[in-house]
Order: sequence, then C-alpha cells, then structure tokens
Amino acid sequence: MKQTHLLQAAVLVSVVQTFFTLSVLAQQKQDMTVEWMYSDTANMISTVPFHAWLENGTILLLDTQKPETEQIFELLDPRSGTRKPALDMKKALASLKGFFAENHAPSTFTWPSSLDATGRHGVYVFDGDVFVLDLGTAKFQWITHTDSEEKAATISPDGNHVAFVRDNDLYVYDLQQNKEQRITRNGSDSLLNGTFSWVYWEEVFGHQEAAYWWSPDSRSIAFLHTDESPVSTMYFVDFQPYQPRVIKQRYPKAGQSNPIVTLGIANISTDEITWMRLPSTSYEYLVRVNWLPSSDKVSIQTMNRAQTEVNLYFVDRSNGIVTNILKETDDEWVHHYDPYFLKNAKSFIWISERSGYAHLYLYTMDGQLINQITKGEWSLQPYGAFSIGYESPILAVNETDGLVFFTASEKSAQEKHVYRSCLDGTGFRRLSQDDGSHTAYFSPDAQYYLDKYANCSTPPELSLHRADGTRLQTVSNPRNDLLTSFDIQYPAFFTIRADDGFLLPAQLSKPKDFDPTRRYPVIIYVYGGPGAPSVKNSWNSNWWSESIYFDQILLDQGFLVMSVDNRSSAYRGKKFEKSIKGQMYGDVELHDLVSALRWLKAQSFVDPGRVGIWGWSGGGTYTLLAMTHTKEFKAGISVAPVTDWHYYDTKWVELIMKQPQDNADGYRKTSLIKDAANLHGRLLMVYGTNDDNVHPQNSQAFMNELIKVGILFEVMVYPMRKHTIDDDPARIHLYKTMLEFWKRNL
Repeated sequence: MKQTHLLQAAVLVSVVQTFFTLSVLAQQKQDMTVEWMYSDTANMISTVPFHAWLENGTILLLDTQKPETEQIFELLDPRSGTRKPALDMKKALASLKGFFAENHAPSTFTWPSSLDATGRHGVYVFDGDVFVLDLGTAKFQWITHTDSEEKAATISPDGNHVAFVRDNDLYVYDLQQNKEQRITRNGSDSLLNGTFSWVYWEEVFGHQEAAYWWSPDSRSIAFLHTDESPVSTMYFVDFQPYQPRVIKQRYPKAGQSNPIVTLGIANISTDEITWMRLPSTSYEYLVRVNWLPSSDKVSIQTMNRAQTEVNLYFVDRSNGIVTNILKETDDEWVHHYDPYFLKNAKSFIWISERSGYAHLYLYTMDGQLINQITKGEWSLQPYGAFSIGYESPILAVNETDGLVFFTASEKSAQEKHVYRSCLDGTGFRRLSQDDGSHTAYFSPDAQYYLDKYANCSTPPELSLHRADGTRLQTVSNPRNDLLTSFDIQYPAFFTIRADDGFLLPAQLSKPKDFDPTRRYPVIIYVYGGPGAPSVKNSWNSNWWSESIYFDQILLDQGFLVMSVDNRSSAYRGKKFEKSIKGQMYGDVELHDLVSALRWLKAQSFVDPGRVGIWGWSGGGTYTLLAMTHTKEFKAGISVAPVTDWHYYDTKWVELIMKQPQDNADGYRKTSLIKDAANLHGRLLMVYGTNDDNVHPQNSQAFMNELIKVGILFEVMVYPMRKHTIDDDPARIHLYKTMLEFWKRNL
C-alpha cells in the first residue's frame, strides 16, 4: 500500500516535471536566420489569397497560404458568405501534364496571368507557350506551338479571344474557332508592337507586360507601336557559355533620345489597324491608355520632355481622330494617373496635384471642371512618381448613389486608409478603422469590397466588407501563428524635428533585452527617393531590400535598427517633393538626414561612434551621399547605387533634374563620383553584373575613384544578377555578407 502510494507520487512528480520541461521548451524562442527569411513559411506569412471579382458579383480565390498540394480555386459569394470549390484541381493538373513529356511537366499551377470577366477562362504561359484553362471543365488548351517565345498573354473581357506577343508582333487567338490571326507584321529588334521598351516598362507602366488594352466590348485592341532605333545600346557580357554571350539593351540615358511611341487600334474582326492622328513629334512620352466604357474611344495622355505638361486626348476608334480634352501643367513636374470614366458618359474623375497634394476632381466629358471632390493637406495614396506600377487610388464609383471610393493618407502619411465621398465633394468619410495599411478591391457594383490589411506588427489579412465599411467575414487570417517561435521586436514610430521645424518620420527597433544604460551600435536603413517612404505602418517583409525579418536578425545580434525619411520622401505631398527640384539626392536630403543623426547620437543608449547606414538603389545613392559628405558613419553598405545621374534613364532622372544641358550645375553637384575621395568609414559596395536598371558602370566608376586615391573598400559582385538580385541563393548570400560586415565593422 505504502509502495503503491510512493509509486503514484513518483509518477505524478515525473508527469509534472515533464509538463514543466515541455512548457519551458515551448516558451523558448529561437533566433531568426537568413535562410528562414526565404523559406516557404516566411513567404506564407506575407501573402493573402489570390482573388478576383467576377462580373456576377462573386469572388474567385486561390489560397496560397496552404501547402501547394492543398491549394484549390474557390468561389466566395459575398451575399451568403459561402465558399465552394470552383475547379477540380487534380483533373486540371492531369490535363496540363498531358501536353508535356513526363520529366518536363509542371508539378502544379497557380493563379493565371489573365482572367476573363466571368472567371471561366484563365491564361497561363509555360515554357514560352500560351495555355488556356477552362475552369468549368478543368481542361487546359495549348494554343501556341512555335519555337518562338510568346509573352504578355491576356484574355478578352468576353473570354473568346487571347492576345499575345511573339517576336515583337501582336497576335490574337480565337478560342471558339481555334484560329490564330496576326495583327502586326513589322516587329523586329527595334520595332515593338504590344510590348514595352525598357524605359516604358520600368518608368511609365510599372513592369506591366502587355503594351495593349482590350476594349470593354472585346472587339478592338489599342496597342503601342514603339520605334527604339534612336535609343542608345548597352551591353552585358555573360560568364557563360565558353564563348560568353553578349546581351544588348536599348536604354536612353539622361539627355539622350527616347523611343518613339504611337498608338494603333486593331479591329480583331477585320485585321484593320487605325492609327491615331497625332504626330509623335508633338509629344515626348505616351504615358496612359484607357478605354472609355462605350468602347468607341480611347483616352491617352501625352507628356512633354520636361515632364511639366500632360495632355488628355480622346482617340476615335473608327478613324483615329484625336480631340484634346484638358491640359495639366506645373512649373516643376507633373505626375500621371489613370482617370476614371463614369458609365453615364457625362463625366470623369481626374487626379491632380495642382494644390500641392494629390486630389480628385470631377470633369465633364469635354474637359470642363465641375467641382473638386477631395481637398486638404493630405494626398491620395498611392501618388507620385512611384505610383505608376501600383493600384490606382480610385477604387470604385457607385453612380446610382453618387459615391466615389478611394485610398488616401488623410489620417497619417505613414498609413493608407479606405475612404468614400460624394461626387459633389460632400460626405467625406473614412471606412477603415484599424491603424495600418489598407488596400481595397471593390465588387463590380461597388456594393462590397475585399480589404487587404496589415500593420507593422500584424501580417497581412484579407477580409470582406460592405461598401459602408461593415466587416462581414475574414477571408484569410494573419499568420501570427507562424511567428510564435521568434520573439519579434516591432518598431516604435516617432518624428524628429529638422532645423526648420519639419517633422521627419522615423522608426526605431530595439533588441528584446534592451538595456537603457548601455550604448548600442545603430544601423540606419534609407531609401530617400521622392514620394517613396521607408517609414510605414505596414508589414514590412519587403523582398526588395529592408525587411522586418532581417531587422530582427540584426536586433538579435545587439544592434538598434532605424529608418528615417527626408521631407521629399515622407509622403506628405507634392508640396514637399518639390524641395529637391534640380538636385535629387543633394543638399535637402543630406540636411534632413544630418538632423536625424544629431537627434540619434544625442540619445544616451546610442554609441555615437558606431552608427552604420545602408540602402539599395536610391538608398545606395543616399548611403554614398552620406558617407562622402559627412563623417557621421563608421560603416555603410551601398547596393546598386546611382553614382551620377548622367548614367540613369531619361524618364526618371529628367522628372526632377531635367536634361543635363539645361541643368549642368545640378548634375555636377549631385555626382558622387567627383566626391569619392571624401569617403569616410568602411564601405561595402554590391551590384549585379546584369543590372539593366542601374548599370554596373555606376558602382565601377565610383570604385575606380576610390582606387585612384588609395581608399580601401569591399565589394560583392553577383554574376548575371539584375537590379533586385532576387534569386534565393544570391539573396541568402547577400544578407549573410551584410550581417558579417556589420558585426565586423560596428
């Protein structure tokens, strides 16, 4: 009896001890690694399901937060809230594999590159050939069989035709008659139809593939015809094969000739092309193309070389006759946006920064101003030069109720929220309530919207709302559960007063065991370009450069991590962007950074002798500016920097700097090459040898000046990587290199 009690007690103690041990282990946190940053788990945290509103008011979904083998297409009905499968994935995959040899078949497929309005057909490109998936029958159709690569494939709104580009010519495939037709016949290395030249792809249309647009009635295609023959050529030499290949790129550098672009309108039933009757000599850039809802006209926007004037024209589909509707001008520069044409054919919404802030204006179809819709010392979001490749701030219009929905930074320049207003400018109201960043996707009838939401401590989630902001259901939850093994430290937001009183946005992250009596090294991440903030209340798992994950790795190593925006980059509006006119990455950005440094080094917990700075692209430029014009930094990392604006492209540079012959002093003053001898602190330079955005000559020219004066520096070169150095092995190698550099030098 006594032994039995003792045995029971021993078992109880053992169970308690085991439970306690497991509890302690469960509470122990692991350090984040660079490898984990590029894991499937990390990627899963930062995604929400692919989604598209269909014309019947339902939502097509593909949840990529699930493992690949469990992902399915679903339909969500916002009225009932129910979800149901929309595709037999196994049957569709078997259909796709039937077109390939056993070892070459795709193991899975994801969201299509293009969907028709009904959600019946989706377009895919595999191995340079175009395939179409019928979601109803779960069967793929292989529609191109050529040795040439097909690209930029999109489906017509009615789902009956697929357009694509082959060898720089535009083609259309009739899905009902299984027939291919060729639209253009003069494509070559220098003549492009339906595809963008590099400068248009990068600086005007935000990495969009298709330089063509289907009419709403699916009967016509408006497309760009580009003559690149005047554009200078850059060359990149590969390291393989044994006799290395040479890659050519047409790239217009500041002050040089741009591609010549015009607009054609193809009637797909007759193969006839109508060319717009506007001579290409009357403009420098063709920056926007939008069909009117009636499909009888195409709106285009043209811009002059100085980028101080935008003209809105309507082009008649039948004869190419052009009518000027309005002109937007500014002494410094004009940004271009997509207008929104109401279906009533009586008015359209125009975005302008004429007040110093981006706002909505209502116009008649003949270009007469009716009224300003939004106003105040805040801007729509996104806005500015960096808005070209992103969603429009205009989300939807409910014409019956006279309401327009949009995103803006009225609450905070570091946040993005969903708003609505009456078209007459009354009834302004914020719909989103949670602090952070909201991106909304409205149903075709503007009765519902999906809200993609995140903040600095909440990974992205997707939720369904009524148009009045009422939350109906969560479509996908934020995956905080995948972060429980890490003790993530999130940034604190604040402002720093510059010399003239301007409040510079800043954020600072501290290690989990932060001791205010210690002095810590600090690493500052910067970008600094106009209208491109680094300080944002959003989930920053940015594949581009800065990342909350890499920040966490630095925090675990005992660094403080900080970001600060100068007044031009702070997303406060055009009024403040204009402060850098004629001198991009010059005195204004430098003085604001020095103001922030003065505050930082005055903090008792900061070691003023151990401050580092780094950035990518424009941030790499900012880093070199800081290290050659101050002695404030012990070390810095400059990734893919522009070191002289003569080396960069026309569209971006000339927006602010204008042409070199018109601003010789500005180009001379902002060139970092001439100041390389003034470098202070240990420097690591990084670039890819196939960077077709910021060419390697930028880094090499700066490095050559350092060599001339005997300044030692470090360099990491990534063979045949482009500007983003975006393959996982190279990224892991780069961030490990950076981490080792910081530990060694700070």
